[in-house]
Amino acid sequence: MNTGQDLYKRAKKVIPGGNMLLSKRPEMFLPEKWPSYFSKSKGCKIWDLDGNEYIDMSIMGIGTNTLGYGHPEVDEAVMKTVKDGNMSTFNCPEEVYLAEKLVELHPWADMVRFARAGGEINSIAIRIARASTGKDKIAICGYHGWHDWYLSTNLNSDKNLDGHLLPGLQPNGVPRGLTGTTLPFNYNDIEQLEQLIKDNKGEIAAIKMEVSRNEGPQDNYLQKVRDLATENNIILIFDECTSGFRETFGGLHKKYGVEPDLAIFAKALGNGYAISACIGRQDFMQAAQQTFISSTFWTERIGPSAALKTLEIMEREKSWDTITHIGSNVSSRWKNLADKYDLSISTWGLPALSGYTFNTPDALAYKTLITQEMLKKGYLAANSVYVCTEHKQELVDGYFSELDPIFSIIKECEEGLDVNTLLEGPLCHSGFKRLN
Repeated sequence: MNTGQDLYKRAKKVIPGGNMLLSKRPEMFLPEKWPSYFSKSKGCKIWDLDGNEYIDMSIMGIGTNTLGYGHPEVDEAVMKTVKDGNMSTFNCPEEVYLAEKLVELHPWADMVRFARAGGEINSIAIRIARASTGKDKIAICGYHGWHDWYLSTNLNSDKNLDGHLLPGLQPNGVPRGLTGTTLPFNYNDIEQLEQLIKDNKGEIAAIKMEVSRNEGPQDNYLQKVRDLATENNIILIFDECTSGFRETFGGLHKKYGVEPDLAIFAKALGNGYAISACIGRQDFMQAAQQTFISSTFWTERIGPSAALKTLEIMEREKSWDTITHIGSNVSSRWKNLADKYDLSISTWGLPALSGYTFNTPDALAYKTLITQEMLKKGYLAANSVYVCTEHKQELVDGYFSELDPIFSIIKECEEGLDVNTLLEGPLCHSGFKRLN
């Protein structure tokens, strides 16, 4: 029992679920073995409570740190803010500078509202869309957070049972009166979206979607969505909380040349410090004045200060090009390793946050085995990597050097060895499947 696991057992007695984020629960990685808590993080390395050092070839703070943990320039800007004062009766000027910078990066947008977390900026965008249009229904594609408006997707009024559009995300506590207000559609299926609009004619306030996640748009899909939204007076919202600043300097939609009416950003925007933004066209954004969107800690100074410095460094170093190159290399090497041992895998995701899945019923067991064995070698690893600029070539080479013999063992398992005899604890949890 490591110190982190001991503390996690204590945590579950006083914190429902044990922590604040489903994706960081130890059970998602290596039940009963995962170190769980960190004492320090720097670059792409993490130290646990026992002083053990690990190279993070995993989710890098759930994709928050594309410049690496504890970037010295970002931290210096934050420490100056702490020294000068993070909160006051006045507003911080950095929020104005940051809003101007985001508008500069996205000329189609005119105005910005800030929050601190991805889920709440999603909700802000929905509130603005509903206030602007006077309509209630939202068509969605992708994952957009934990709030009632979104989880109502998983309510099924026909049988008065919870639906299973996103297994693992239960809508307990979400008013059943919201059933039917959030309407899911599948990515790259334009006919389905067309029918959804016809079936709810004049009732849809917004189409809200991730620009791309596990697959790219096909047959001019995004432009067709844009055209449908325009033709039907529906606000188009691109959720760039995850995709923003990973392939372009700004939103992924810039890569495809399709402009939304609103777009939202979080995660990488502050390189580990809490900041999120909703940008949009003035006609729609002004609706924020006709409803109540306000929170004390949206006015703190650290978030905007960190974001301004993060954007400065990104622009100077073209970080999006770097992490895309590294991520593409990692993904291709997974394929090469699988080919070497005649294993069938499927790769997925944007280059900078890619992953792979074994095409076998034992996929979850293999994922658990990889995490178990790589942890012994000093790596945090499963079947996906959120890349940062600190993932230098020698670190990536070391990761694949340690991963190779584990793939060899998995080949033996495919030929008859029982993988369960190799596991030192329970299988990792599968989590929830993203709606796309």
